[in-house]
Amino acid sequence: MGPNVLLIVADDMGFSDLGCYGGEIPTPNLDELARSGVRFSQFYNTARCSPSRASLLTGLHPHQTGIGVLTRPDLPHGYRGDLDPSTPTVAETLRDAGWDTALFGKWHLSAQTDAPSTSWPTRKGFDEFFGTLAGCSSYFDPQTLTRGESPATDAADDPDFYYTDAIAAEADRWLSQRGDDSRPFFLYAAFTAPHWPLHAKPEDIRAARGLFDDGWDRLREARLERLRTEGILSEGTRLSDRDPSQPAWDDVADPDWNLERMEVYAAQVIALDRAIGRILDRLRAQGELDDTLVLFLSDNGASAEELPIGTDETFVLKDRALREGTRDGSPVRFGNYPEITPGPESTYASYGIPWANLSNTPFRRYKRWVHEGGISTPLIVHWPQGRLAAGGVIDLPAQLVDILPTILDATGVPAEGAEGRSLLAALGGTAVAEAPLYWEHTGNAAIRVGQWKLVRAYPEPWELYDMVADRSELEDLADRHPDRRDALAAMWEDWAARVGALPWGPMVERYVAAGLAPAAAEE
Repeated sequence: MGPNVLLIVADDMGFSDLGCYGGEIPTPNLDELARSGVRFSQFYNTARCSPSRASLLTGLHPHQTGIGVLTRPDLPHGYRGDLDPSTPTVAETLRDAGWDTALFGKWHLSAQTDAPSTSWPTRKGFDEFFGTLAGCSSYFDPQTLTRGESPATDAADDPDFYYTDAIAAEADRWLSQRGDDSRPFFLYAAFTAPHWPLHAKPEDIRAARGLFDDGWDRLREARLERLRTEGILSEGTRLSDRDPSQPAWDDVADPDWNLERMEVYAAQVIALDRAIGRILDRLRAQGELDDTLVLFLSDNGASAEELPIGTDETFVLKDRALREGTRDGSPVRFGNYPEITPGPESTYASYGIPWANLSNTPFRRYKRWVHEGGISTPLIVHWPQGRLAAGGVIDLPAQLVDILPTILDATGVPAEGAEGRSLLAALGGTAVAEAPLYWEHTGNAAIRVGQWKLVRAYPEPWELYDMVADRSELEDLADRHPDRRDALAAMWEDWAARVGALPWGPMVERYVAAGLAPAAAEE
């Protein structure tokens, strides 16, 4: 049989947050993994958590899986908002081929979270599951925390519970209990870090103190220089302007509070790296790391969402902790206000636009958009026995639909029906022809063919960029190359019709008529 597979996903982490992708945050475990494995410089997700996870696990575009937006059922006029039971996941395929399978962490692919359904992980190929069924929530007391198909009391029972650490602990336990099991495994470690709320342990926050004192303007410049040095971006790559809605760092009214926001975000990344290190250490101790295909990526670009989203009343409905308070009965203070210092269980905040702009250096736009800032992710692949081009940087443009075929190619299990192609040859240093890449999310759309990318931010017109000369999307060439623009737009329309990407305008109109916020504003 083939190798073990460890698939690790971060949540809302930007393109340049890791040390090995130019960031200031100490991430020694992921950096070591990258430098002894390979990194992709142009790998793409689908701009949002649920669609990305659906695409990642099925090898299909999100619209083909039922998760076109998020996990809100919008039939008959929208998407089912639930992972289609007829769509097999990589876990189902590998389990049927003899692999042990487990998921620890975030699922977020089921419309129904209070009772088992056909889309629950236990019904989609995972022998063991511990984690959350919904999207984001408190790190100290997560909503929908589940073990198997029953509510889990781990957070209530342990005053020191912290979700990122708990995911690693469960993975460690599961791996150690397998003993000398001769069957290979597929382990999906799906973290919520560093998605808001800004919740972190005090010692991790202390470890991040001082890292961002230079402010977002100078740090963006320094990150770009390190990205060039690392070989992730070319020397000619330009830095996009600071988000026009934000002040220069030297003009910020509350610098101390703004630093605290980024420090807590960084603390969440530090915890994430430590958790991944614990899983890797277990594999080393068991002599299994060398023959484990490890893949690490983020589900979308950095999030510029400022809290609360919508009105206070509607935002409170999203999380039990916001309604009921902390586990010791204290109220939870929510929102991005200088009087709220983020970090503890009693707060609920995000790091917002300016720091997301840093996380996505050098690109513009964020999660939800399909410009480079919304879809560019680190992809680290490590597999010593797979004879990868160790330490290399792969410039081949690729996207999430390519992950399942790559895993199945490495494991020797036949892949059927996937939209993508295997990247295994590229991982070994062989040149691989580029393939067209496509995106659509809440009307935001893009297609990339070779060096050319056509992209739009709904409802704005198409823009055209040369990705070789202008990866940061600073010079729109649509009017200079109308024939190329129109040809790419026609290709995108054909793809959208084939995969069932629905027009966004009518969906928004139905949300408004029903008194609902557009799904683009929810998590």
